[in-house]
Amino acid sequence: MGSFSIWHWIVVLVVIVIIFGAGKLPNVMGDVAKGIKSFKRNMNDDDKETPGPVAGGPGTLDERLEQRREDVARARSREDSL
Repeated sequence: MGSFSIWHWIVVLVVIVIIFGAGKLPNVMGDVAKGIKSFKRNMNDDDKETPGPVAGGPGTLDERLEQRREDVARARSREDSL
C-alpha cells in the first residue's frame, strides 16, 4: 500500500530527465556530491581546530595542557579533603 510500483519510479525518472535534461543531470548530481564532500570536510575541520589562547592565560598548547593538569590535581585534592 505505502510503496510505489516500478511504474511510479519510471514516471518520476522521466519527469526528472525532462526537467533537467539528460546532459544536465550528471552535472547536478556532481554538484550535489561536491557539496556533500565539502560539508564533511568542513565538519572534520571544525573537530580538529583547537581553541585559541585564553585572554590572560598561557598561549601554547603545552602550557594550556599543563594548566589543565594542575587544575584537575587541585580539584581532586579538594574532593579528597571533603
